Amino acid sequence: MKQVAILQSSYIPWKGYFDLINFADEFILYDDRQYTRRDWRNRNRIKTPQGTRWLTVPVEVRGRYHQRIDETRVSDPGWATKHWRTLLHAYAAAPHFERYRALLEDLYSGLDDPFLSRINRRLLEAVCDLLGIETKLSYSTDYEAHGSKTDRLVDLCLQAGATEYVSGPSASSYLEVEKFAGSGVTVRWIDYAGYREYPQLYPPFDHYVSVIDLILQTGADAPSYLLP
Repeated sequence: MKQVAILQSSYIPWKGYFDLINFADEFILYDDRQYTRRDWRNRNRIKTPQGTRWLTVPVEVRGRYHQRIDETRVSDPGWATKHWRTLLHAYAAAPHFERYRALLEDLYSGLDDPFLSRINRRLLEAVCDLLGIETKLSYSTDYEAHGSKTDRLVDLCLQAGATEYVSGPSASSYLEVEKFAGSGVTVRWIDYAGYREYPQLYPPFDHYVSVIDLILQTGADAPSYLLP
């Protein structure tokens, strides 16, 4: 059996994204799809003393023309330094900040790639290492998938050798499950209910912030707050 998940890359996403990665043998970054504004591709939320705050990677957007995620370029080369300073101020009081400070500072100082997709992948791989997740990450462009919508996802699964497609619950409104079944691929739905709360700075508690919050608050115990 081989389990595959397929999803667009996101910037330091919430813990549920990493559960989806963890439940798969291969996680395919679906970044040859259209870039969408005001979405999770280039931004996420953190906790601060002033409340929840967005961290946004500034990118170039070509008006209304079709622009793929993996074609999207950063518009401010100094963004990573600014984000690191924001994280420093927001989480200096977190219990495990000093443990990860040097690692995160080095990581952000090296995020000089001009393309958003590659930045996201580097951060995803770094977080997976911290969480002990060994899933293979690949790009959809590593394959030659055809079709659109569900047909394309099925084709990617078949090319990757999948017997099971792992998906978050939001896709249930549009995924044509019968097309997977007709190709011999089972669909497994992930349920994000039941997360435990952890000690978090700046109440009220919020499950839907960047996974960086979980790591800096719980340290080596972070994997125990993911889904079993």
